[in-house]
Amino acid sequence: MRGIVTIDGPSASGKSSVAKKVAEALGVPYLSSGLLYRAAAYLARRVGVDPGDEPGILALLETYRVRLLPEARGNRVVAEKASTLEDLTPYLHTPEVDRVVSQVARHPGVRAWVNERLREVPPPFVAEGRDMGTAVFPQAPHKFYLTATPEVRARRRTLERPQDYQEVLKELIRRDELDRAQSAPAPEAIVIDTSGMTLEEVVARVLSHIRD
Repeated sequence: MRGIVTIDGPSASGKSSVAKKVAEALGVPYLSSGLLYRAAAYLARRVGVDPGDEPGILALLETYRVRLLPEARGNRVVAEKASTLEDLTPYLHTPEVDRVVSQVARHPGVRAWVNERLREVPPPFVAEGRDMGTAVFPQAPHKFYLTATPEVRARRRTLERPQDYQEVLKELIRRDELDRAQSAPAPEAIVIDTSGMTLEEVVARVLSHIRD
């Protein structure tokens, strides 16, 4: 596989898990765009920059020189400031980051910054996010969009984190509304409803389309 595979979809639709498995099967890296947005949100919270302050966030990303490392064992996000390298990855999947990442991701400048970081990686690879097939890699020959009901996605999220189901469901529905503009599937994307499917079944479906 020499080209680019994009896997888009709403939060907790299974994008990351599917992208990892598909990339592993194809023998290529996978890129998690969401980790870069989460890094921006995490740094803003840590330093005290308002999530609505786009210039402040962009200055923060420049100061900390945030980078995505698509390693074989999984994606990592590192920040470098004053010759000190810090791995931000362990701090990016928290309820606190969940609550502000959509607001940070709406900034055009932040989106442009994320897209630049992703385009620095030479193909082939599998890229997952919300607009990989529409805005970032429109030339990709293989595009997929994963979806599932909010209830199914909330149950999946509570298996990953010790949170109340109703709280997670409410937050997912809120994020869906916030992310609606950037989360539409590409017209040529293959849409897969994963609500009643196992991870292995979704991966097999994606691989069958790629190999055909």
